[in-house]
Amino acid sequence: MVAGTLVRVDPLLQVENLHVRFKDRSSGDWIEPVKGVNLSLEQGRTLGLVGESGCGKTTLARAILRLVPSHAGRVFFEGQAVLDLPRRRLRQLRRRMQIIFQDPGGSLNSRMRVGTIVGEPLLVHGMAKGETLRRRVEQLLELCGLEPDAASRYPHAFSGGQKQRIAIARAISTEPSLVVCDEPTSALDVSVQASIINLLASLQERTGVSYLFITHDLAVARHLCDEVALMESGRIKSHGPVEQVLEEARTQYSKSI
Repeated sequence: MVAGTLVRVDPLLQVENLHVRFKDRSSGDWIEPVKGVNLSLEQGRTLGLVGESGCGKTTLARAILRLVPSHAGRVFFEGQAVLDLPRRRLRQLRRRMQIIFQDPGGSLNSRMRVGTIVGEPLLVHGMAKGETLRRRVEQLLELCGLEPDAASRYPHAFSGGQKQRIAIARAISTEPSLVVCDEPTSALDVSVQASIINLLASLQERTGVSYLFITHDLAVARHLCDEVALMESGRIKSHGPVEQVLEEARTQYSKSI
């Protein structure tokens, strides 16, 4: 490389003109919850996706992960065109893209022990088995603030905050570079929310993972996010530094967010 030459580093995640459309089963009308969204996320950073309920935040995140189909647009993750990948290659890519859901109880299989829940992604992706898998599960539980013997218990034995810690341990088990956090604290008691936010921050510092963090809580966005994208009626209204965008959110959406 020639001295002084600038090297272009692509974002970890790049979304270009993304549209999502659904047909309403009762009326037959087309509904478009995501309308031409553009956004980007750098490695090791947190992008907050903020907006009122029903503005399309969760649909956008699920479309990025290909959990729901997109009508138009492009999504690039680690340089790969996600929407064009065949099923086999998409499965390989999913190891690098994980999600934490809003309802920690609903996201955990009540019939499975915690050790099986956390270890399942490692088995699916062929990353560990046997004694290596058992030790790795214990390490993940400890990393997320749970005792190793939690692996032998069922989800119903844990509080809401502990269940979310289990879900976080599962999400980071495959060492992803992107985790979508779909309002991971909104179903928790206020006293527990801060501990989960602090856990996510410490995991990011330790692993360098990037977060796409969906929230309607401006205080949470300010504490955790590097940048914020403000969403309204399926579109990104503004995208930039936290304080700049949140000031706009306070001014225009203080009654609804």
